[in-house]
Amino acid sequence: MKNVSFCNRLVVGLCVTFFHQSFAGESNKSYKNFSGFSGIINTPIAGSQRPGLVDFSYNNQLDYSGNEYIKGHNFIFSVGLFDEFEVSGLIATNSMHDNLFSYESNEPIRQIRDLSFNAKYTLPVIPNNWFSIALGAKDIGGAANRYETYFAVASKEWSDFRFSLGASKSDHETGMMNGAFGGIEWMPLDWFALQVEHDAEAINAAARLTVPKEWLFDIGELTFTSRFYSNTDYSENDSTYYGVNFTMPLSSQARKNYKEIKPAPAIVVAKNSEPSDLSKPTVINHRVSESQKPVITKAEKSEAYRAQSKNKQNVSLSSQVHRLKLALIEDGFENLSIGFNETPSVVVKFENRVFNRNDLDALGLVMGRIGEYITKEHARFLIQLEKSDIGLLNIQGSVDNYRQFIAEGVSPDLDVRQGSVATPSGMTWVGNTAEQSPYFLPRVTFAPALAATYATELGVYDFSLALRADVEVPLWKGAGVNVTMQKVLADTEDFEKGDSFDGRRLKGGLDQAVFYQVLELPFNIHNLTQVGMFRNYHEYYGVINETTWVSPGGRHQLSANIAKFEYQDYDASRDYYLAEYQYNWSEQDITLHASMGKFWALDEGVKIESRFWFGDSYIAIYAADTVAQQVGIAFSIPLSPRKDMSVTPYGQIKGNEAWRHGVTTRVGESHNALVRGQASKMYTRINMERTFLNQGRNSSSYVYANLARLREAYLTYK
Repeated sequence: MKNVSFCNRLVVGLCVTFFHQSFAGESNKSYKNFSGFSGIINTPIAGSQRPGLVDFSYNNQLDYSGNEYIKGHNFIFSVGLFDEFEVSGLIATNSMHDNLFSYESNEPIRQIRDLSFNAKYTLPVIPNNWFSIALGAKDIGGAANRYETYFAVASKEWSDFRFSLGASKSDHETGMMNGAFGGIEWMPLDWFALQVEHDAEAINAAARLTVPKEWLFDIGELTFTSRFYSNTDYSENDSTYYGVNFTMPLSSQARKNYKEIKPAPAIVVAKNSEPSDLSKPTVINHRVSESQKPVITKAEKSEAYRAQSKNKQNVSLSSQVHRLKLALIEDGFENLSIGFNETPSVVVKFENRVFNRNDLDALGLVMGRIGEYITKEHARFLIQLEKSDIGLLNIQGSVDNYRQFIAEGVSPDLDVRQGSVATPSGMTWVGNTAEQSPYFLPRVTFAPALAATYATELGVYDFSLALRADVEVPLWKGAGVNVTMQKVLADTEDFEKGDSFDGRRLKGGLDQAVFYQVLELPFNIHNLTQVGMFRNYHEYYGVINETTWVSPGGRHQLSANIAKFEYQDYDASRDYYLAEYQYNWSEQDITLHASMGKFWALDEGVKIESRFWFGDSYIAIYAADTVAQQVGIAFSIPLSPRKDMSVTPYGQIKGNEAWRHGVTTRVGESHNALVRGQASKMYTRINMERTFLNQGRNSSSYVYANLARLREAYLTYK
């Protein structure tokens, strides 16, 4: 057997490395290999992609059905979902656009086009200063699994070196990743590395060059890899394979990017206790424990805190509230009602149409403005977030306490509740009516509309692309109209009229025209009804009714979705009915979703989905069991700035705050035939989750888990 002595020496050296206790802990970055994992060339390492980082990769080393290596195309998308866990999807193909159904027997090699799903998890039970161990799998669960592989790998870093050793099982005829494997990386510079590995069949060597993100406007890192040597017997003669990777964070507003908030020195009001009565004077207890005194003393010595305190007696509360209202109007908030009483307490009711990506930013700016302008001693505040006069979330707290939070980063004492709250008595309102009415002003949202197929026999990527414009006009409390228009921009050949994917092709013109009405019911229940014209290949007249209950803390959400449609051109109808549940695990930035019932394509069954949030973006992994079993991965990103333009007398223009696209594949069967529209419901721009519930994030648990962003929003936009 070739190179046995070299392999033995490599294994022995790696074993000595793993058990040498003087080595430092993990520190070097990991990069994608040609198989889609964090690794060297063909083999993985134990480190995983960092949470929130996405990687787009291409290389030309095609593992042809596990039989040989030829020049082809590998397209890889990977993401770190949470600590020590990464997933990736890989498309492997000989050609980009060849029709595999036109294969002729005299061709020298039959083409392949394969989509696979891969995952790796680094075990957290090993101390960092020892070594790390990971388990992983390639081509999980799909039909016609060409590359199914399972492995365990351990890695250890020392100085500029990373050593890896593992064992794997696969059905590759080449023997790659079917046995013991190992590798060494030498990273003498941040931008350069040399790699050598034994992939259980052959010895490979490569070099890697990295373009730092500072050279790319801090957007991400660009990496080039060249496999310049291999002694495999299963590759084209003298073949040199190369790869290119681009890695970037999914969102700059991910929670881990913020400085941790210090624990509160005061006792926090219980979340489910009775709300404070702002019509009564607040009793201040000046007795504090010894452990609290140093924190309070530090706050009193803060320059920002003292600067605010100097003006407390200089301006009347009435003048302060007037200035506050002008500032909030300047910030772009609508439907503003601001009042005060002699308690002293300040009430602010407002609608947010400028921080469309996340209502949390609006809450942070409003409460920060209150701390900035209201300097009356012992003042308290109540803010009420609304949408079309529908109460969504209210927060109460102490102005001095919140100002300390802004100045010192100490956790504030906030009482966060769902829905509306009764207005305190004895209020004096600034102005007779609400300022900046949101009604009869058009809101235009532009976004791409995309229908696409991946790794089919007709091509690696086929699509139909259109520009979608949604025009929403609020009319009165909870009501409005929304009109959706589309302009087709491009179709690939297979999406053209009369061709293979004609049934999936997007159409131009009017797509939807609906009237909607939201009713605010007791017990945190809302009902949304939409009536109008809908188009999903065929045109329909229909009605969609959605009833949603949100638990008092916002952690649980139950919905019933019922819809009925009549064809415009046929004497026929269709309907769907779904029961939906959402659990908000805000502390981990994860939301869990489940749907059960009859879906749009008249298929019955269940769908489950996990969304991993990074700021205002998320990666979703989902599975469905209806007519066919499916799994998929999707992403949602904002196509708008963090703060949109303020509404003008002529309306507002903005981008889509949550644009989603996904890839689905069939599992559990011997074939991988495409499915269309299954485990889905009619897409509408207006819905409870996104239009009124901040994508399910308007909850006390979400606010408490994201206090750092609450503070940063004010400091950024003040």
